[in-house]
Amino acid sequence: MYKLDLPVDQTEEKAVERRRSAETTRKARIFNTRHRVMGIDVDALNQQVQEKKHQQNMEMQRDKAFDKLRKYHNDVLLQQHINEEEKRAALHTDLTQYWATHQHVEDSRDADLKCGLKGAFSITIPEGELGPASMQIFQGEGTGEEQKRREQMEITERDLRAQKELNERKHMGDKHREVLVSKELVLQDLRGVQLQALEEDCKKAALIALANYNRALATEQAETLKEQRRREERENVAELLHTLTSDMMTECAEAAEREVGGGRPPRVLIDRWKGMSPEQLSAIHREREEQRLQRQRQRDAEKAQDAARELQLLRLTREAEEEERRAAELRREKRIQTDRYNVQLAREQQAYQEYLNKKLYTNKPTKSYFNQFNTSSR
Repeated sequence: MYKLDLPVDQTEEKAVERRRSAETTRKARIFNTRHRVMGIDVDALNQQVQEKKHQQNMEMQRDKAFDKLRKYHNDVLLQQHINEEEKRAALHTDLTQYWATHQHVEDSRDADLKCGLKGAFSITIPEGELGPASMQIFQGEGTGEEQKRREQMEITERDLRAQKELNERKHMGDKHREVLVSKELVLQDLRGVQLQALEEDCKKAALIALANYNRALATEQAETLKEQRRREERENVAELLHTLTSDMMTECAEAAEREVGGGRPPRVLIDRWKGMSPEQLSAIHREREEQRLQRQRQRDAEKAQDAARELQLLRLTREAEEEERRAAELRREKRIQTDRYNVQLAREQQAYQEYLNKKLYTNKPTKSYFNQFNTSSR
């Protein structure tokens, strides 16, 4: 409706930059072992406080801008009303001055009849020699002329007063409609700002919930990795102990054993030991294969868990992006509707202004208007 130098809307770019910064900060916070293990993230809390203060400052500046805009509109409407009143008063003064200067009653052609023969030409010819064509005043003519003229002036005054009251009521109605339209625009802008603030709060709440979920998921994953490493260490120690105490390392074979007696353990004959038997070798191979299969199953289970966890994170990320896309589409539709409504109001205002300037206030007095007077004796 009004041409204002408003800033370009960079909400989308700022939102993308804000998400990138939040993602970078979140990664730094998650992969920082000191902050994750020892306590809360003070930097993140300070950043939230700064963001809240920045939002409050932006709201205060926006309210001030709206107040200035309303004051400017009121001043413009008041100045327009004053200019119209001044133009109307100047036109009335000029018309009255013209009447007083160029349209005296004494200067009319029938001034001798209306002003008691004042200014009429004297006749030197005797009245007895004059015919009917030279008669100027007839019996019964002009009776009640003064009363009729006063009544006509009263009727004209009443008509002018009624026309003036009608114009004033129409002007007040137009001014009231303009004030209502301005208030409606301001209310729509305020509602749009409130909706945008609510959307920002919902986004922040969703981001905070997602950050808490990611933090809890990262903690759970860290505990799982620690437990897995402890289990692997125990298994490795057990395997190492089993290997050190196995027959393969001690080279204990039945063929190389000899009973010593006296309750002592059998003695291995080094010169007779021919290596392990096929049964011992097959048992070792079977155990090794079982261990390999067990390790393979553990790796497959870990890969499946990692894949499920990554799939869950991907799904959550996609849902968040979809929600944000829908919110952006909703904001865009609301902005388009608001722009259309403003364009319609601007067109109506422009059409009404053209009607006032080109049709209503175009009847200005011209030379032909003034030349129509004093053209006859009546």
